[in-house]
Amino acid sequence: MGVRIKLFATLRTGRFSEKVYDIKPGTTISEIIKELGLPPEQVSIIFVNGRHANPDTILKDGDDVAMFPPIGGG
Repeated sequence: MGVRIKLFATLRTGRFSEKVYDIKPGTTISEIIKELGLPPEQVSIIFVNGRHANPDTILKDGDDVAMFPPIGGG
């Protein structure tokens, strides 16, 4: 199974902006976060196929996953 992972802002630092990953059936977003070495507290917004998701979401073949760090501003 293949999923496209997109990292944004500071999550890209030293990594990639977009990459296709081969995963096993039943893989969750939290497993991808761990495999990428991302601190879980730094992934605060997750979208799968343009819809809000959480780390326990189970991925399916062809999913597009977008991950964002906490957003600040003022």
